[in-house]
Amino acid sequence: MKKLFLTIAVVFAFAAASNAQGVLKFNKEVHDFGKISEGPLATYNFEVTNTGTAPVVISNAQASCGCTTPEYSKDPIMPGGKSVIKVGYNTSGRPGAFTKTITVSSNAENSSVILTIKGEVTSAPAPAAAPAAAPNAKKKS
Repeated sequence: MKKLFLTIAVVFAFAAASNAQGVLKFNKEVHDFGKISEGPLATYNFEVTNTGTAPVVISNAQASCGCTTPEYSKDPIMPGGKSVIKVGYNTSGRPGAFTKTITVSSNAENSSVILTIKGEVTSAPAPAAAPAAAPNAKKKS
């Protein structure tokens, strides 16, 4: 009887351990920059929390184009732990509206999450023209 009880307990413990899964919960999945000036790099930090019961490792964060660059930690996010995915958008030479996505892949229960950044880049003001040179004053003789 003891062996049967021990076997059942081990099976339940193994089943519970195999069901342990991390879950990524983002503070938000869409960020709107609104209107931003052309030129500087626009950045936003997507905050993420592991609300599951097992560590989560982000294996990749892939942007939809080369003008968007995601940065993330390769360290495991422990249950209850937090991390940040920093996304940068190069506004230089890109006036107009934009919508870009970042696909985050991990070993979490929600193994693929799509983050979105959007906004409108306003053209940089034209460089100020150099003041016209003053005409040469007549030289005194």
